Amino acid sequence: MLASSSEGKVSLIAGITADLTGRLKAGELVNFVAQQVGGKGGGRPDMAQAGGNDPAALPAALASVKGWVEQRA
Repeated sequence: MLASSSEGKVSLIAGITADLTGRLKAGELVNFVAQQVGGKGGGRPDMAQAGGNDPAALPAALASVKGWVEQRA
């Protein structure tokens, strides 16, 4: 998961290695984070992008990624 924010917008990208796409989907992960920053996104099981409009929520959203992955791995 990579993220950036600029001018009130959040950009997100998630990547999942091919050996893990049976358990983890990049699209589900990026949407999980995007919902927390006021956005949505999508993509393939191995790569997905999203955007949002709440940069203040980004630190907490990124912190939640570890728990999301641990629940599914």
